[in-house]
Amino acid sequence: MKPGSKRVVVDASIACSAGTTQHPLSRSCRDFLECFLKVCHRLVMTFEVRQEWKKHRSRFSYSWLASMTARKKVEVCDPNPAVAMTEKLDRIHLTENQQAAIQKDAHLLEAALATDATVASLDEEARALLKALSKQWGRIRPIVWVNPAKPEDEGVSWLAAGAPADEERMLGFGTEGGT
Repeated sequence: MKPGSKRVVVDASIACSAGTTQHPLSRSCRDFLECFLKVCHRLVMTFEVRQEWKKHRSRFSYSWLASMTARKKVEVCDPNPAVAMTEKLDRIHLTENQQAAIQKDAHLLEAALATDATVASLDEEARALLKALSKQWGRIRPIVWVNPAKPEDEGVSWLAAGAPADEERMLGFGTEGGT
């Protein structure tokens, strides 16, 4: 891996939304993926992430993934079972809805923790819940979470700058016991 490059888990929500239209969501996701292709970062793919991508990807993201694969910029990852989120989730008091939301994205967290602790996703509900949970769940505090559709996240600029692990992008930022 090149110095300064990051391994980033890209949620299928981005793959689904990236398209060729000028709709702001489509454009922001497309611009993010196009920048990703140009810079030296690598896409993290676990079995679960790949399955989600296959199910939800757009034509644009299908072509983008083929380009990433051809450039050998896809890193297949098999997260360590010792990092399994479900064990920890059983010890945290969550509502059924919270439990379901976390379970839905647990594979993103596992992949991030097994690589460079970086996730790109449109899911602001999951992000908010995980930020709140990071008080009790120290392991997820350093995970960087970026939403390319949020103008304040400046996803394209962030990628172009080397995808730094800025403290304010971490799930634990601003939480008691966090960063």
